[in-house]
Amino acid sequence: MCVDEFLVGKTKICLIQGDITNMDTDAIVNAANPSLMGGGGVDGAIHRKGGPKILEECKRIRTKEWPNGLPTGNAVITSGGNLKARYVIHTVGPIWHGGNREEPKLLAEAYKNSLGLAVSKGMKTIAFPSISTGAYRYPITEASRIAMKTVKNFLEKTDKLERVVFVLFSTHDLEIYRKVAREIFGFSVSDEYSAT
Repeated sequence: MCVDEFLVGKTKICLIQGDITNMDTDAIVNAANPSLMGGGGVDGAIHRKGGPKILEECKRIRTKEWPNGLPTGNAVITSGGNLKARYVIHTVGPIWHGGNREEPKLLAEAYKNSLGLAVSKGMKTIAFPSISTGAYRYPITEASRIAMKTVKNFLEKTDKLERVVFVLFSTHDLEIYRKVAREIFGFSVSDEYSAT
């Protein structure tokens, strides 16, 4: 269930608190590391729950397309394995070094390339975690602003997606995203309902 919902054109932007591995969307986005071999946080959870099929497909991608690892900001796709989501889009967010190493640009590319991949595959629904704000230490307020601005800009150019979900693991992260979402998208649909 959406805690907050916003509209960009016909696309619903939904904010929820929960576990991204439980999302029943066409795709979920994995905040992967360049090796694509699984890791900690969201990455490890997706590989554990999705099972070995995801790792096998990641190994094939590494062999055929990215032998030196997936570059930051790029995105690739595998099946969802045992997950409810049919696909996993793996993207590498930037490690935070203070903001002077193109981190904002690279983070925006991670979101934009994930969305582009979803649309190119005919998907209608996609769920994102908060990319780079865990082990990569990107400050969450700045990261959430980039995430939502990038999604808004993308959706203003295409109406192919029905729903974009931001899945936040903690109440703290959710509240930051809710505050920033109001700055970026304006009123939420739930605000309008409560006002009538």
